Amino acid sequence: MVIDGKKIVLGVTGGIAAYKSCELVRLLIKNGADVNVIMTQSAQKFVTPLTFETLSRNRVITGMFDDPHTYEIEHIALSDKCDLVIVAPATANIIAKYAAGICDDFLSTFLISCDARKLFAPAMNNKMWEHTFTQRNLKTIKDCGSIVIEPGTGELACDTTGKGRMAEAREIYVKADEILV
Repeated sequence: MVIDGKKIVLGVTGGIAAYKSCELVRLLIKNGADVNVIMTQSAQKFVTPLTFETLSRNRVITGMFDDPHTYEIEHIALSDKCDLVIVAPATANIIAKYAAGICDDFLSTFLISCDARKLFAPAMNNKMWEHTFTQRNLKTIKDCGSIVIEPGTGELACDTTGKGRMAEAREIYVKADEILV
């Protein structure tokens, strides 16, 4: 496995699929990765930082102005040590921010400051997924070198059926391993 010994940053955003990211962390850690998790404020409404700290064995970053644990500029220091960034779930919001270069929280600032490869696993309502702006933003981030794992089709949290379900943890793990070859 190429994952062994790699430093991976997982960005978790505010969608119901955040629970699937817990299993992704378990897979990455089990196969030897060092995982740091960055959570948006919205993500913390679905899963707690303590869950990711327990699974990753690392402190979780939840905000730009968290109490520093070093005297380094954290988003720069973390980006310098990173082999791969995975954003899962990737909401329409974080995709739009990244496509537009908006840096208004730790995750969006980190994405802009990090040169490592980026893998996005979108999760959202099917109407949001199909929207012209979302598709334009996805094209923009792909054109800039990011990889996007297409969401699945099925029952969504909003009681509708359509495309928008985040890829399963195993599928994201396999794609991450391929990227790191």
